[in-house]
Amino acid sequence: MPRLAVAAGHTLLGTAFAANAQRVDVPTPWGPVPLLDAGDFVYLQRHGLDEYRAPHAIDNGANLTALREADCDRVLALGSVGSMRQELAVGAFVAPDDFILPRRATLYDDHRGHLMPGFDMEWRAVLIGAFAAAGLPVRDGGVYWEAPGPRFETPAEIRMMARDADLVGMTIAGEAVIAAELGLHYAAVCNVDNLANGIEATPLTFEDYDAGKAANRERAQHALAQIVPGLAGAQGY
Repeated sequence: MPRLAVAAGHTLLGTAFAANAQRVDVPTPWGPVPLLDAGDFVYLQRHGLDEYRAPHAIDNGANLTALREADCDRVLALGSVGSMRQELAVGAFVAPDDFILPRRATLYDDHRGHLMPGFDMEWRAVLIGAFAAAGLPVRDGGVYWEAPGPRFETPAEIRMMARDADLVGMTIAGEAVIAAELGLHYAAVCNVDNLANGIEATPLTFEDYDAGKAANRERAQHALAQIVPGLAGAQGY
C-alpha cells in the first residue's frame, strides 16, 4: 500500500520524532539517502541524519526519489519560515497555497520539466483538517518565497519579497516542484519561527529565531503524534 512521508527540517531537527523507526539507506542515482522507516510512514530529515546539510546543499532530487522508492505517494512537509506580515505572528502555522521560486528546480532537461507547478490542493485540504482536529489551527493560504540561503535575508530583500509574498523560507518550493515531477502528492504546513529581518523595528537575531523555533517544535510534535497515525493508515487520502 502506498505510504505517507513526513519531510521536515528545523521543525523536527534533533528531536525524538520517529526515534523508534528503522533507518534505511535508499539508493538513488545521486547517492544513498537515509530515511527512518516506521512501517506505515517514512520520515525524511531534509538536513540529513548523519551531518547537517545547509538549505542550499540539500539534494531534493535524491531525497524525493528516495521517498518514491520507499513506496510513498504523499508528502506532509513541515517548514520553518519567517513571516513578512505582522498579522502572521510568531507561533502561527500556515499552509501556503502558492510559491515563488527564483531559481532552477527540475530533474529533467527535456519536455518532462514543463509541468504546472504548485501544491496538491486536495491533499493540502486534508492536512489542514487533520491539524485542526488535533487542536492546532492552520492558516489557510499564503505565498511562500524560497530564498537561496543559507544566510538570512537583508531588510531590503524582505521589502522586495513582501510585495508579493507572505512567508520566506529556504526549502519548501524546490521540494514541491521535484515532488510534482515524481508524481508525489505534496503540501506543506509552515511554522512561523520569526518575523523576517526588517519587519520589526529591531533587527532579527538568532536568539529570536531559536526561541520561536523551540516553542513551535513542541507544538508541531504534539500535533504530529495525533495526526500521523490516521494519515498513514488511511486508504489513499
